[in-house]
Amino acid sequence: MFVRISSIALAVLLVSGCANNSPVLGNKNISYGDTKAVETVTNEFGSTDLQMIAESMTRSLAQSGILQGRPVVQVYDVKNKTSEYIDTREITTSIKTQLMKTGAARFASDNTAMDSQVDQLKLQNQSGLYKKSTVAKTGNMIAAKYRLEGSISSIVKRSSDYKDVFYKFSLQLIDVESGLAEWMDEKEIRKTTER
Repeated sequence: MFVRISSIALAVLLVSGCANNSPVLGNKNISYGDTKAVETVTNEFGSTDLQMIAESMTRSLAQSGILQGRPVVQVYDVKNKTSEYIDTREITTSIKTQLMKTGAARFASDNTAMDSQVDQLKLQNQSGLYKKSTVAKTGNMIAAKYRLEGSISSIVKRSSDYKDVFYKFSLQLIDVESGLAEWMDEKEIRKTTER
């Protein structure tokens, strides 16, 4: 009898655990989309453009052979030379993430993260709050062999019937010690809208 009741209780728990009792909040007209689908809502810079640039640049740099031995690279934010707002940090982050996934390079703290890195080292070494054997030592950060920097620019042409936007994304890898550009590439995107 006890075994039978336990079996029924277990079955009820399993069935109730599998049911999705989560309510749906918000507008029912909203749905999830494929993040890799081509986005053509407007002819402004969009997610498809960001993905194409990141994939093209990552592939080109990884295949160039310049990143032998997983050198340390410092990534600078891409300069926006267009007339529209573009979150260039997202372009930079996507390129960095994809390069990290290939295992082709290691990355030093960028300019934005460097302040946080220095603050953390000061906190550990000067506050007296941390056990000495666990404190990160100063003077041991690894300097970058290369810096990666780039820009995005655009040319916009309009007529009564069309709007044409031409984007050009340029990226270069520079040897920090010599100042020589060791690799460069660019990706061009054209988007035309009929009015």
